[in-house]
Amino acid sequence: MQAKIIDLPVAEIHDWESFHAVFQRVFGFPDFYGRNMNAWIDCMTDLDDPGTGMTGVSVAKDEMVVLHIYDAGDFQRRCPEQYEALIECTAAVNLRHADQPVLALLLSGHHGA
Repeated sequence: MQAKIIDLPVAEIHDWESFHAVFQRVFGFPDFYGRNMNAWIDCMTDLDDPGTGMTGVSVAKDEMVVLHIYDAGDFQRRCPEQYEALIECTAAVNLRHADQPVLALLLSGHHGA
């Protein structure tokens, strides 16, 4: 399976507002993006369906997006609610793609480590 790796700038995330701002910018969510986790799940579910216009990032049906989270431990300490929501909602996206997951998380240590 092919993967498109997206380095997520979690150092820019400090609260819910910045969480949604980062995802909207990095993934090209539409202007009407609801900035809540239900809207996040809806947008990320369409990663393999670019025709919906829900995300500017897309993959083919046999590919997946890998969110690379550098310094995941720091992100978890600074923003525990957002960290947990990211994990839970990534699973929710993949439940909608039971035949083949479309989204994965790569949690790593310090940037460059």
